[in-house]
Amino acid sequence: MKKLIVLFLFISATTFSQEIALLKYNGGGDWYANPTSLPNLIKFCNQTIGTKIKPKNAVVTPSSPDIFSYPYVHATGHGNVVFSPSEIENLRNYLTSGGFLHIDDNYGMNEYIQKEITKLFPNNALVEIPANHPVFQKPNSFPAGIPKIHEHDGKRPQAFGVFIENRLVLLYTYETDLSDGWEDADVHNDPIEVREKALKMGANILNYIFNN
Repeated sequence: MKKLIVLFLFISATTFSQEIALLKYNGGGDWYANPTSLPNLIKFCNQTIGTKIKPKNAVVTPSSPDIFSYPYVHATGHGNVVFSPSEIENLRNYLTSGGFLHIDDNYGMNEYIQKEITKLFPNNALVEIPANHPVFQKPNSFPAGIPKIHEHDGKRPQAFGVFIENRLVLLYTYETDLSDGWEDADVHNDPIEVREKALKMGANILNYIFNN
């Protein structure tokens, strides 16, 4: 019954008015770090790939039943992330029922979020997503995989995922900082080609969710 309810919610969202959400997590990390990123991504997707997402994103907590209303939930920040047992259960139910969680390391999040992902899916490995995966192929081509937006430690950018029955349910992007690239131009003073690259990759992620 829960899967039918979630499916109905997602169909309603894609038919009438889609909405995406930012995850407000506990632990002390700045979940609110990039306030302009999701609104800018929404605007870009509505203009370029035909989505009909509400201009302002929602904010949702890991334990809230409202999370089942959003086909895409985004998390970012620089510091600690902690999911309680009840939050783990709710998030797992959300993801196994058709939801999608994108965690974008805003720098300094990695050592904390890896532990929480393991708690979330102890029997499903977090694996690097190959460059030939559909999320990198359309509507924009990224033949080398996830693009590099900000340098941070100078490591290569990586995209990791958790798959349930061959469906990507959790995307963890590391050493790329897509959400910084989605922010207003004057926040980081990124060149237009860098911001466009980040937004196009974001559009690929939402396209994958709404069409798979």
